[in-house]
Amino acid sequence: MEMLIFDCDGVLVDSEAIAESVLHECLTAWLPDLAIGDELRHALGMTTQAILEHLAARSAHALPDDALTRIDAAIEARLGEELEAMVGVAAAIEALDLPLAVVSNSRRRRVVDSLANTGLDALLGKAPLFTAEQVARPKPAPDVYRLAAESLGIKPEDCLVIEDSVSGTRAACAAGMTVIGFTGASHIEPGHEARLRDAGAWQVLTQMAELGALVQRWRGERRDVR
Repeated sequence: MEMLIFDCDGVLVDSEAIAESVLHECLTAWLPDLAIGDELRHALGMTTQAILEHLAARSAHALPDDALTRIDAAIEARLGEELEAMVGVAAAIEALDLPLAVVSNSRRRRVVDSLANTGLDALLGKAPLFTAEQVARPKPAPDVYRLAAESLGIKPEDCLVIEDSVSGTRAACAAGMTVIGFTGASHIEPGHEARLRDAGAWQVLTQMAELGALVQRWRGERRDVR
């Protein structure tokens, strides 16, 4: 059986720009000796906790004890007001004819809320969801993707993954899956396609309207190999 796996933030929902804005505002105030914009650019796809730990280790300043709680609360408040589904993703999902799953580095509660707030939960139906909370090592480690394959009884080579981040692409590739990099979210900067390809992406998708054709190409190439 073949399966299509979506990352959530930056793929199903256009959330990364919102989260990055909150992080930039808070971390600029807390860690003034770092170039926060540059640091966050390299941290795309990491968990918020991992970002905070990484930047705190690089700064001479200390983060507030409740930094993670405050940032998460601010992000979730803005997501509740501003979040939108990725342009074209609803139509793309409706046109797909293979099983779907979602694998995210975010907390399960945030993913569930994001899908509900954008109406994508109805389209995804009972698609299984796997999140960073379920593994010891989140993306870029392959653990959450391996967990998804093992839990669903699917071989990694039968999984096609849509990822917007280098860390997520590396994670899925390390798990033995094929990755389509996605560059259609509002937070994506010039040059990101090359970074995704360098991380192992098989192809890069600029808009969700092209997804169906790439899925069929992947399936066709697999049949040719067999």
